[in-house]
Amino acid sequence: MNKRIDLHMHTLFSDGELLPSELARRAQNLNHEAIAITDHIDASNVETLPQIQKAVDDINENWDINVILGAEITHTPVKSIDKIARKARKLGAKIIVVHGETLNEPVIEGTNLAGVKSKNVDILAHPGLITREEAEIALDNDVYIEITARNGHSISNGHVVNVCREVGNKFLINTDTHSPDNIITFERSRIVGLGAGLTDDEVEKAIIDNPRELIGRI
Repeated sequence: MNKRIDLHMHTLFSDGELLPSELARRAQNLNHEAIAITDHIDASNVETLPQIQKAVDDINENWDINVILGAEITHTPVKSIDKIARKARKLGAKIIVVHGETLNEPVIEGTNLAGVKSKNVDILAHPGLITREEAEIALDNDVYIEITARNGHSISNGHVVNVCREVGNKFLINTDTHSPDNIITFERSRIVGLGAGLTDDEVEKAIIDNPRELIGRI
């Protein structure tokens, strides 16, 4: 059975429902080889990252699943994104996600652009109506583009694929998990990718090759 990697998940350290340990256990039970805990941060709570790291270390020492400390910069002023990303990195975050301009929330215009311009950002999540310019900058800065399984955010997946495929961006299929029922199997992630318009080969890269590549560079 293929193992899954999900690099965008939340715990009760932000607006998720689960402790880090329960999130990891449920993911392990659904055959995940790795997950990233990417709780929402802004200037008010970035200092919580070392506290989450304690749980991450405990899980990694005891269970056969790779848990990575990350962070999702969410609804922050555009000019603050890179500064917060740099601070999160110093506090231990290995994967930095920017909460992109989803059509499901009133995200500040310019968030996508600031996210892909930052040298400290790894993933642009649910980027809504991403532009070709933003996609090209993401490619230049090696920022991965998310295809999301999350309801609401996923309505622009087709647009994201159409724009970013032409540019040559690297895709990831993530869940943006907040509750137990958001965690998905490998096969379900394939369905999400195919439904977004990815080919079979592109889906395999988005589920296996690209997340392993990103983990390998941290």
